[in-house]
Amino acid sequence: MRIAAKTVLGGVHLGDTIAVNGTSLTVSDFDLAASNLTVGVSPETLRRTNLGNLIPSSPVHLERSFQPTSRMGGHFVEVHVEGTGAGVRWGLPLGEGMGAAGAALARGAQGFIEVDGTSLTVVSVYAEEKCFDFMLVGYTQQKIMIPLQSGG
Repeated sequence: MRIAAKTVLGGVHLGDTIAVNGTSLTVSDFDLAASNLTVGVSPETLRRTNLGNLIPSSPVHLERSFQPTSRMGGHFVEVHVEGTGAGVRWGLPLGEGMGAAGAALARGAQGFIEVDGTSLTVVSVYAEEKCFDFMLVGYTQQKIMIPLQSGG
């Protein structure tokens, strides 16, 4: 998979891991002049993630690997895909943020979950409906892909 990118290319090396929509993939080639990188994607990864649904020009969330010597500005999420969900829909405004719900891997416990590479705080879980609510503050809404995909 070839991906147009700029920011994540700073300091990139062959064999580095780049998370694409939260899925760890290995950099197999990159071109700084053309601002792109290539990552390998196995058939199993395509089956277990949303990467198989991408088409050319689909936006993706890219994130470099955490450096243990750097300052961490959010949740520490171990990338491990447990499944896919569908149908994010926007809810009502909640203070500074926006509530949303989506069919997912709701297990009845509040905490955090990663959706397309974005770590989200779960507000409520609806086990029977197999969905959950999460909140996105305004700044986050402007910087991630979820609002673009859901028409929010």
